[in-house]
Amino acid sequence: MSKAPVYYALAQAHFNPVAAMAKYVDQIQDRLRREGYPLFEPQQVTHLVVPGPGQAQRVEPQIQQTVSWLMTRSDRTAGYILSPSAITFHTTHYETHNEFIPELLRGLNAVHETVTLDHVGRLGLRYLDAVLPQAGETVEQYLVGGLHGVDFNATRRHTMTESVFTTETRPLLPTGTLVARVYRMTAPLGFPPDMLPSGLAVNPRFEMKEPREHGVIDTDHYTEGRMPIDMDKLGEQLLSLHATIKSVFEATTTGHARKAWA
Repeated sequence: MSKAPVYYALAQAHFNPVAAMAKYVDQIQDRLRREGYPLFEPQQVTHLVVPGPGQAQRVEPQIQQTVSWLMTRSDRTAGYILSPSAITFHTTHYETHNEFIPELLRGLNAVHETVTLDHVGRLGLRYLDAVLPQAGETVEQYLVGGLHGVDFNATRRHTMTESVFTTETRPLLPTGTLVARVYRMTAPLGFPPDMLPSGLAVNPRFEMKEPREHGVIDTDHYTEGRMPIDMDKLGEQLLSLHATIKSVFEATTTGHARKAWA
């Protein structure tokens, strides 16, 4: 699609935790720097850990801090997020999966050749597509009927639908989980709180600071299980995940939408 609606995408691999990852970051960063990702920014994230229902009542919520490292292109269109147990490739300037998926494998390979990973435990792809109707159009023209939400004679502030599926994948793991969400709102175009493009610049084509009625298609497809460090097989697994995402996108959007984005 020459006008593809993807405004943010990420591909992620979780691997066996490497407690000493901070010791290896310099080597990984130097390799990825030479491969086109020269910007380097450590990032500390604060988490509130709340005791679960099975834990003693006297246990109070705890503040935990985790560190990750951002390795980003000079123009901030794409980059990596590395943590002690995962690497993510993300971009705000998505082209096609043919360029996107190999970049995650490039980063994962850099980590593996530096620290010698044992396995990958989770692979996932997630896409955010912006549904921005042109003048005289409506969001309904872009989304299939079941996703229009409740129609009411008032200004829509927010609507969300969610569907979760068990999917067939290959070749390393036979099943995956697909979470498809569709948001409709009157607001500036934004990001879910768990999916912020740290270190990246928003594509100017999707800059929208004033409130406007629009939709967002949020598609998350992942598979979990022990997978060997075999880049070819992991690449096939990611292609399998992507094929299902493409099918869901086609089931979510109308012919009018795909023509507008062609």
